[in-house]
Amino acid sequence: MVVTPGKVEVVAPVKASPLRIEQFVLEKQQWIMQTLANMEAKSHLYSRRMPSDYKHGVNVPFQGKQYQLAVRPSTLKKVKIEFSDAFVAHVPDALVAREHGDDIRKALIRWMKTASKLHVEKFVNIHADKRQLFPRSIKIKTQKSRWGSCGIYNDININWVLIMAPPEVLEYVVVHELCHIQVKNHSRHFWALVAEHLPSYQQQRHWLKKHGSHLMMGL
Repeated sequence: MVVTPGKVEVVAPVKASPLRIEQFVLEKQQWIMQTLANMEAKSHLYSRRMPSDYKHGVNVPFQGKQYQLAVRPSTLKKVKIEFSDAFVAHVPDALVAREHGDDIRKALIRWMKTASKLHVEKFVNIHADKRQLFPRSIKIKTQKSRWGSCGIYNDININWVLIMAPPEVLEYVVVHELCHIQVKNHSRHFWALVAEHLPSYQQQRHWLKKHGSHLMMGL
């Protein structure tokens, strides 16, 4: 069972009957209601930290910190994002006169996906050689309920929203998926392999458990 804000998903064997699935949901009803209530409470807290509109002066999360956004008019044809000690959104003159917050948000997401790919590749280069854990491909995706995955042919997928978390959290998810190249389950052998790369990985797991529902909402 996967519970995300406003959604309950049940993953069941193909041969599972609808009646058994319904019984399973009823058995977990109290837990589902409590989990959804907790997520709703946390979402209100998170919404106060996230911009309701992407305009000049708001803070944007990146790598575990908040950076101020500056909006500047430009002669470009679409919104361009730059980053140094702050985010700068270069907004086309044609957009300045009307609502352009959503255009900035979409541009920030595109920028963060690109940044995610670069950081994921960096962590792969750091860890892959140690145990010959080389993925066939690396893709950055928008996923509603998963941080990452490793396919049967060792294709690695990473959720772009992790670029907003502290760097060590993204590193943990990358290592987690790399270790699935060698061990396709979550046995003790798997976790020992993760610990070999990241002895303090439990701290990052705890961070995701505590802040994951907020992070999964994206921008």
